[in-house]
Amino acid sequence: MPTPLIELRHVGKSFAGVRALDDLSLALDPGEIHCLAGENGSGKSTLIKIISGVYQPDQGEILFEGHPVKALTPIGAIARGVQVIFQDFSLFGNLTVAENLALSNELRDKRRIVNWRRVRALAEQAVAQLGVALDLDTDVERLPTAGRQLVAIARALMANARLIIMDEPTTALTRKEVETLFRIVRDIQARGISVLFVSHKMREMLEISERITVIRNGRLVASGPTAGFDETSVTRAMTGHDLAGDPYVWAARPESVPPRLHVSGLTVPGLFSDLELSVQPGEIVGISGLLGSGRTEFALALFGMRPDYQGSIRIDGQEVRLDTVQDAIAHGIAYVPEDRLTEGLFLSQTINRNLLAASYDRIARHGLLDLAQAGAMAQAAIRDMQIATPTGERPVIELSGGNQQRVVIGRWLATQARILVLNGPTVGVDIGSKAGIHHKIRDLAQSQGLAVLMISDDVPELVANCNRIVLMHRGRFIGEVAAADTTEAAVSEQLKGLT
Repeated sequence: MPTPLIELRHVGKSFAGVRALDDLSLALDPGEIHCLAGENGSGKSTLIKIISGVYQPDQGEILFEGHPVKALTPIGAIARGVQVIFQDFSLFGNLTVAENLALSNELRDKRRIVNWRRVRALAEQAVAQLGVALDLDTDVERLPTAGRQLVAIARALMANARLIIMDEPTTALTRKEVETLFRIVRDIQARGISVLFVSHKMREMLEISERITVIRNGRLVASGPTAGFDETSVTRAMTGHDLAGDPYVWAARPESVPPRLHVSGLTVPGLFSDLELSVQPGEIVGISGLLGSGRTEFALALFGMRPDYQGSIRIDGQEVRLDTVQDAIAHGIAYVPEDRLTEGLFLSQTINRNLLAASYDRIARHGLLDLAQAGAMAQAAIRDMQIATPTGERPVIELSGGNQQRVVIGRWLATQARILVLNGPTVGVDIGSKAGIHHKIRDLAQSQGLAVLMISDDVPELVANCNRIVLMHRGRFIGEVAAADTTEAAVSEQLKGLT
């Protein structure tokens, strides 16, 4: 057997008496694609930081190519070829692609004067290694998520990486972008570079990896060749129980009941045109399509953020005009954005304040806030959304991704919304929290008649939780299928056929 590139033996790590890793062992072979799986809070991030030298283990040892390493530092890890691509990519948004790619080399060589010809040559060489097209003169902040990820990977390869750790690399990618990423990962493997693929998306980890290691509560619970796992076994290892559920069944209302939401001829020039859609009370309708299909812009129009729209919007049979976010809220529309960190949460504020952010006008009297009512509302939302926290005064940034998403959804449900628009409802959420969010959405639709639009790239999520799925392409709705009459494979094939 080959000597592992890196090996952790019986590693432990605690923070303030809380055991983050407990007697955990892991080995990564040269040129191996190894998936590390686990729910939020399982210890994945701690393990990454130990491998990259950010944290020092309290016990156990780390070996590189069979040789023990003491007091591993970030610089020491980089010198041994370890590169980490975090979820935020750690790029400089105000610098160009070329500048981001060449910066590390310039700093390493201690150059005081920038040679722009050399910078461009380095960047061109890095991009050529990936076999992709990137505009080297574009500021990174203007790139889509997939583009920024390619820059981060190219930068890692420039550093003579031997192990690239990808932390939740597919969180904000469409299926087509995921396929491009997987091609690049396999190309990296072909060069003898190891890849530690950190994820909680079961299908992707089963597709890309050769071995899987699952950790739960800081301990190793399963490890072995990918061929020995399936979705059920991975789910059980990650959560400790089975989460399989029945598809959502919508109970149709009497024909005399008007649609909760009806749009006709809805158009924003250059973004989408002539959209026609009805959503009944209690119905969950899925919308999927390629990036740039117009699905997010459609959601923003419903939430009053595209006042230039044309066409008709009716709520419970009454025509409304949604020119502002305040108009949308007043008419009972709630919107949960795809990027909860930059668009959905006030990260430095408490859970309570985030939950009440859209309700203060309703509970204030003559400019004065009823603190008792506000506290009761926040506690009710924490209870109803099953947000795992000992107190609502805790900063929301300290919550896991799944609990943060529950806060965003809970905020809008506190406005007594009648229509909930979910854009990527479980992006970046682990499998256990995802199941909980799905259950809550179903319950609200069934018990309160909430009409739900679920915009997602996660086909299994749509098939399991929607009664209808609408496909969108180039600003138009091009097809609709009943979830009960289709399969995940069929929907995925339809999406692949869109160009």
